[in-house]
Amino acid sequence: MSNLSRIVITGIGLTAPNGNSVGEFRANLLAGRARVAELDVRHMGRHPAGVCDFDATRYQKRKELRNGTRAGSIAIYCAREALAASGIEWERYDKSRAGVYVGITEHGNVETENEVHSISQCGYDTRFWTHHHNPRTVANNPAGEVTINLGVTGPHYTIGAACAAGNAGLIQAAQMLQLGEVDLAFAGGVSESIHTFGIFAGFKNQGALAHHVDPCKASRPFDRDRNGIVISEGGAIYTLERLDEARRRGARIYGEILGWCINSDATNAVLPNPERQTECVSAAIARAGISPRDVHIVSTHATATPLGDVQECRALRRIFEGCPDTFINNTKSYIGHCMGAAGALELAGNLPSFDDGVVHPTINVDHLDPECVLPGLVVGSPRRVERVDTILNNSFGMLGINSVLIVGKLC
Repeated sequence: MSNLSRIVITGIGLTAPNGNSVGEFRANLLAGRARVAELDVRHMGRHPAGVCDFDATRYQKRKELRNGTRAGSIAIYCAREALAASGIEWERYDKSRAGVYVGITEHGNVETENEVHSISQCGYDTRFWTHHHNPRTVANNPAGEVTINLGVTGPHYTIGAACAAGNAGLIQAAQMLQLGEVDLAFAGGVSESIHTFGIFAGFKNQGALAHHVDPCKASRPFDRDRNGIVISEGGAIYTLERLDEARRRGARIYGEILGWCINSDATNAVLPNPERQTECVSAAIARAGISPRDVHIVSTHATATPLGDVQECRALRRIFEGCPDTFINNTKSYIGHCMGAAGALELAGNLPSFDDGVVHPTINVDHLDPECVLPGLVVGSPRRVERVDTILNNSFGMLGINSVLIVGKLC
C-alpha cells in the first residue's frame, strides 16, 4: 500500500462520562473506575445514565451554547481537542481541504421534545416555538456546528448509522482521504441521547433498559445477571490524514487505519444476526491483509442485553478460537452505551495499548454467563501482554447495521 492511500490518526479529542481526555479516560479504564449517575428523566423518574462533564465554554460562547445543540457542543469540544493534539497550524491551514464526518445514532429528538414540552406549558401556542428549532434538528447539525466553529469550508455531513456510527464516521473519513477529496478529516461520533426521554421509554418498553441499585454496576456486559442498556452521552473526534502528510510535518501518529467493513443483517430491526457479524469481522480482517491471529485486541460492542451479548460472542468464537494472542474487552461496562459515539470512544480507550502493552478489562462481570465465555476475555483487572500491534473495533446497530474497524500500530 502506498503512502498516499495509508490513513493515520494524528489527533484525538473526547468527552466520556469518566474522562475528558485520552489520558483521563485511559487511567479510569485501567483503574476499573465506572462513572454512571442516576438521572431524572422527564415522565420516567430516575434511571442510570452516563453523563459528561466538560467545559463547553472553552471553545464556545454562552450565546452559541444557547442557540446550538448538546450534540454540536460535544462535537465542537472533541474536534477542538483533536486539533490541538494534532499539532496542525490551523490558522495557516487551507480550510477548504478539511472535511467533517460525524457519526450519530439519531438527532433532533432532544430539541423537538423540549419544544413540545415548552409549548405544552402555554396551551400549545406555537408562537412560543423557537426559531432555532430547524437548524438544531437537521441531520447534519453536529458536523455543521463544527464547521462554523472551526471555519472549515470543505465538506461536512453526519453519518446516521445507529450504534455503528462512530466507526462509520471514521470509515467515511478514511475513504474521502483515499479519494483525495480532502487532506484532513475530523471524524468520529457523538451522542446526546440522555437528554431525550423517548429513547429511555423505548428501551424500557423493549425490556432492554438496565437497572441496578448501584448505577455504576448497571452496565454489565457478559454478566449472567445483566438486564439491559445504560444510556449515555459522549463523543470522540479524531484528526485523520494521509501518512505522507503526517510524516512530512512530523506529527505524532496514534495508529494507522488498516481495514474496515460495513454490512447489513437484512433480517430484523432489533435482533442481531451473528452470521452477518461474523462476515463483517472476517471481511474487515481480509481487507486489512491480516489473519485473526494477528489481531491482539478485540473491542466488543456488547451492550449488556441478554441476547445481543450472546450473539456477538457466537460470532467472535467462530473467528478467534485458537488465537492465543488475541485478547477481548468491553468499555460499556464503565460508561454505558454512548450510542453514536460508542465505537469512536471505545477505540480511543484501547489505542494507548500500542504504547503500554496493557489491555484494559471488562468490569462488572461478577458471574460470567456461560454463553458469553470467550477465549482471551479480560475481566476484572488489566492484563499486560507481550505485544499489541492490531486492534479490532466492533460496533453494531439497529436495523441490522454492522461496522468493524481495524487500527494498527504504525511500523
